Amino acid sequence: MSGFFIIIYMYKIGDKKLINGWAFYDWANSVYSLVISTAVFPLYYSGVTEGKIVSFLGMDWEHPDSLYSYALSFSFLVVAFISPILSGIADYTGSKKKFMKFFCTLGSLSVMSLYFFDGIDTVWIGILFTVLASIGFWASLVFYNAYLPEVAHPEQQDRASAKGFVYGYIGSVILLLINLAMIMFPETLGISAGMASRISFVMVGLWWLGFAQITFKRLPGNVYNKKPEKDYIWKGYKELQIVIKEVLNYPTLKRFLISFFLLSISVQTIILMAAIFGSSELGLSSTSLIITILLVQIVAIIGAILFSRFSEKWGNITALKVTIVVWMLVCFCAFMLDKSQEYVAIYFYGLGGLLGLVQGAIQTLTRSTYSKLLPETEDHATYFSFYDVTEKIAIVLGTAVYGALNAITGSMQWSVLCLAIFFLASFIILSTLKKTKYVV
Repeated sequence: MSGFFIIIYMYKIGDKKLINGWAFYDWANSVYSLVISTAVFPLYYSGVTEGKIVSFLGMDWEHPDSLYSYALSFSFLVVAFISPILSGIADYTGSKKKFMKFFCTLGSLSVMSLYFFDGIDTVWIGILFTVLASIGFWASLVFYNAYLPEVAHPEQQDRASAKGFVYGYIGSVILLLINLAMIMFPETLGISAGMASRISFVMVGLWWLGFAQITFKRLPGNVYNKKPEKDYIWKGYKELQIVIKEVLNYPTLKRFLISFFLLSISVQTIILMAAIFGSSELGLSSTSLIITILLVQIVAIIGAILFSRFSEKWGNITALKVTIVVWMLVCFCAFMLDKSQEYVAIYFYGLGGLLGLVQGAIQTLTRSTYSKLLPETEDHATYFSFYDVTEKIAIVLGTAVYGALNAITGSMQWSVLCLAIFFLASFIILSTLKKTKYVV
């Protein structure tokens, strides 16, 4: 019998407890993406380095924000390079869970180590552990996502994927609110705002590592009972080569990856640059930006649930095309905003709400759609590594295009408008996909 039936017998694929356990990793790790990547750490880093020259790797950086951006880009490139190789080894040895645990531990401990970044003289600590935390976060997601077809039946995967993102949004908002209360009212704890921020980094790491244990307890280990030979590294590499050939010879999957690459260029760039756009281009205060970030997270919960239901009735491709149209509308609305407008902050809140509606939706739908398009295989980690690499390269390209257009035009508005072109190209390619049993 195939490994698929072994999973049903041993691990009860489709079981509610198994799906909930898998989805709970989003609750555990999403505090990193919100508190560290989006809200608290960037503001803390800017506060420490603002107006100062930073020394790092024997170079003086007059623009420390650029150093931070380059550090993140480097981490994405590292993940893009190592994840296919490690995924091939994980599939060959049946050790996805071990790799997921390793990168989760690396990421969470690195986040906690940011506590020691306490001034301009320790910027190197902030940069080093920012890179390691990013690698840990994104690499662990490769193996986490690879479990989706092993915990849920195809007809369950939209809701399972959405459940993960919903858990993540709720959990991350809860911890962010706690951290913001500490930072805004540090005197109640008898500490400074800077110390409150550093304590929040430790809290993120503990939250991530602690709640991840629930997922690790429920997820199966060696799903297909593989017994690797001693030369497992070479065999894992051969596994990768086989999957590459299969992807190239599977037109529907290949086209979806191209479409996903194009939309990820815009989606991930907007998510990463939204706060900078609001502060630099529109002159909004930190309070307004934090309110917008929270608004996006809350609305994203609703969006993920609504579009998972929509996809069940109208199909994944149709649902994705609707979200892409809304994303293009977000780009055009952002282009029309100007700091001279009287109610620009309110308009930005409205734009944040619109973005939130499709942010959760497009992330959950792309993950579940890709899972449904996979051929019958045991190499889920290797296949999902291509999904992850596609996204990471898209992030590097998207932020580069955004920055280049900003440098040429002197305005981020034209950069945002350009992102709509990538959405349009993604929409066109998505329209060429053939229908399958579970993706219509």
